[in-house]
Amino acid sequence: MHSTKLLRAFLCTASTCLLLVACARTPPEQALRRTIDEMHAAVESRDVSALSDGIARDFIGPGGMDRTAARRLAQLVFLRNQAIGMTIGPLDIAMHEGGATVKFTAALTGGSGGLLPQSGQVYEVRTDWRQDGDDWELVAAEWTEKL
Repeated sequence: MHSTKLLRAFLCTASTCLLLVACARTPPEQALRRTIDEMHAAVESRDVSALSDGIARDFIGPGGMDRTAARRLAQLVFLRNQAIGMTIGPLDIAMHEGGATVKFTAALTGGSGGLLPQSGQVYEVRTDWRQDGDDWELVAAEWTEKL
């Protein structure tokens, strides 16, 4: 009888632990926002490697741009600008099974790091994301100049 009570107590404790672990998983939208924030920081710090970490191997961009071309574009922009600023408007997130679509406005500035930027542009951006557990990767992006 004593071993039955011990077994029940163990099973109850184990079930509670599993429930707590399951509840500790980051909600999908929160994890996606974190990934977008990390990529935003990578742009501003001119870190091609960190930016590439969030881009899917099968990424498709404007004009058939693939992941390698996106990485090269980032490298070119980073080489031309000692300082890069990026301001993202509110994220319009549409979650769906296994992924999400995110639309936003992005203002990008660049220059030599002086007081004022030497160039700037505002873009309308649409991105598609794929979820893998708590991780998200950018699978497609389109952008158009707004100004």
